[in-house]
Amino acid sequence: MDGYDLLDGKTGVIFGALNEDSIAWSVAQACHREGADFVLSNAPVARRLGSLDALAEETDSPIIWADATDDEELAALFEEVKDEYGSIDFIVHSIGMGVNVRKDVPYEDLNYNWYEQTLDVSAVSLHRIVNHALDTEAIDDGGSILAMSYIGAERIFSKYSEMGDAKALLESIVRSFGYRLGERNIRINAISQSPTKTTAGSGIDGFDAMYEFAERVAPLGNADADSCADYAVTLLSDLTRMVTMQTLYHDGGFSTMGISDEIVEAMEDAFAEDEEDE
Repeated sequence: MDGYDLLDGKTGVIFGALNEDSIAWSVAQACHREGADFVLSNAPVARRLGSLDALAEETDSPIIWADATDDEELAALFEEVKDEYGSIDFIVHSIGMGVNVRKDVPYEDLNYNWYEQTLDVSAVSLHRIVNHALDTEAIDDGGSILAMSYIGAERIFSKYSEMGDAKALLESIVRSFGYRLGERNIRINAISQSPTKTTAGSGIDGFDAMYEFAERVAPLGNADADSCADYAVTLLSDLTRMVTMQTLYHDGGFSTMGISDEIVEAMEDAFAEDEEDE
């Protein structure tokens, strides 16, 4: 796909790319295609878990390793970003981890230390990032901040468990900061993305079923990471300069659907088999 120079001359920071399956990886590729320069960042542990160096080489981007739950590391990151670019135009937050989910702990019996870690990594980190970007004067007036969410923030997907709480908090932070950022004409939004086959998604028990259900319900099917990245570019560009405080669905129409013919037919077949077994 050819670019349109939508981000020509813009600079930013993209948090959360781990490997080629990451949404942030696709966002970085799309931003590079559209002319942006940016820093890539992930937690130091990602050095041995992912392949960020390959993305950095592809997009000619520096990497600043920083734990998004550590205030000192974030402050240092944004000071280094200022040295690299001066003030920046955009920030992408694509960070999430459900500790209880990964350890298959049921929602009604959460380990609260792990729960706090989940909320800190998946949601509070956005608050920290924005706070330090403002405190260090790293983000320019008129900039754009974007976070990645999921409809589990507002609907119950049983296997999504604590991550539903984390995404609900993330979206609340988007709204709360949006009012305050507006004084500097900085906008902040979240994309509520289809279930996407990422490293984080693979850690959710029953993810394949969630994915297939959404695929059969959504009129356009599930939106993949590349199309999400294209949408993200528009929200980082000046074309959406009056859009803020929104959670914007990018899910092939799933969020507006109740049930589809395909699901009805599958349920009818399943119910008929159950009756035969009885």
